[in-house]
Amino acid sequence: QVQLVESGGGLVQAGGSLRLSCAASGRPFSNYAMGWFRQAPGKERDLVAAISWGGDITYYADSVKGRFTISRDAAKNTAYLQMNSLKPEDTAVYSCAAKHSSGSAYYTHEYEYGYWGQGTQVTVSS
Repeated sequence: QVQLVESGGGLVQAGGSLRLSCAASGRPFSNYAMGWFRQAPGKERDLVAAISWGGDITYYADSVKGRFTISRDAAKNTAYLQMNSLKPEDTAVYSCAAKHSSGSAYYTHEYEYGYWGQGTQVTVSS
């Protein structure tokens, strides 16, 4: 079992920045690929960014490329999502997810992830 707890959400003006954290516990963090998803009201949950267990490869949705950065710190058992140049359309509940992985790969489908955090609200005002 892996437990995930997100933090760092909040209210920010358009153009501002936030850094989300996802603290993992329960199993060796380094064995898991990570993903950040978001869900806006009335919309489906979408992948924002993903990172391999070793942190060597990453994926970004087109809507956040150049603005968001996913990273991980194995020593702190924590994954991060740095969000810059935020837009009102980035408003959503952001959730981190983990998938046990034995290879260097990221995962882009919601169903591939077995562990989820509770989510943190990000609101961007115009």
